[in-house]
Amino acid sequence: MERMGDILVVDNTDLSRVEALIESEVAGFAAYRERESTRIFTHTVVAPEFAGRGVGSTLAQGALDLARAEGKAVVPLCPFIKGWISKHPDYADLVVPY
Repeated sequence: MERMGDILVVDNTDLSRVEALIESEVAGFAAYRERESTRIFTHTVVAPEFAGRGVGSTLAQGALDLARAEGKAVVPLCPFIKGWISKHPDYADLVVPY
């Protein structure tokens, strides 16, 4: 769990996704699959009513911070997560080939 401003980023392991919460409402999520010590991000969604508020970027950073804290490598199949990492090279060390 990470709080970034008014956005709380949590790992919802029951649904295999990292969620961005604003006032307890799911503003967005990054879906993933687990394979051994690797988290494979497959899809990211931000609810339309939260667009333009930095939810996607906060979600990406929080999801990657959680993966790092858990000692997991990352495969960014999701174009949004992949693009975010390319703009933030300090997260590139998490990426492994699929």
